[in-house]
Amino acid sequence: MVTVVGTYQNGYVKLDNDFPSDNPVKVIVTFLENVEIKSDKGLSLSDFSFSKSQKNLENYQGSFSDAVIEERS
Repeated sequence: MVTVVGTYQNGYVKLDNDFPSDNPVKVIVTFLENVEIKSDKGLSLSDFSFSKSQKNLENYQGSFSDAVIEERS
């Protein structure tokens, strides 16, 4: 396995250095920076924010676990 650094932009990866290969080579691309991915599926990572849940429950006086159990029974 070899690591080659590059930059992704507009659907293309430009490698910082040439990688000599006469045959097609499978690659795995890992994005090193946090990027927001827009999806047609309707959910993104930001939809699961712990801080948003804390803010929504800041005035709740009961047990959240008990409320969930009661709602599901």
